[in-house]
Amino acid sequence: MSYIPGQPVTAVVQRVEIHKLRQGENLILGFSIGGGIDQDPAQNPFSEDKTDKVNGWDMTMVTHDQARKRLTKRNEEVVRLLVTRHSLQKAVQQSMMS
Repeated sequence: MSYIPGQPVTAVVQRVEIHKLRQGENLILGFSIGGGIDQDPAQNPFSEDKTDKVNGWDMTMVTHDQARKRLTKRNEEVVRLLVTRHSLQKAVQQSMMS
């Protein structure tokens, strides 16, 4: 997502709640995690979607490993995400122009 410093930013943010799956004694997310400040954004097919918070923790400047650890904490059965959805932002902007 690009922006001009000093100008207001419009973003579409979505709250997502994920109930982890039980696999034996383990809790799993059921999906792969991509991204992190140490990763190449071109390698992430979902790079337009940014996870801003996980259970209240700021995720905007974390490495891939830090994000993985936060998302897969063993004692958390529910993961609450705050996600900036660039694809939804485009749709909202187009609808406002109509």
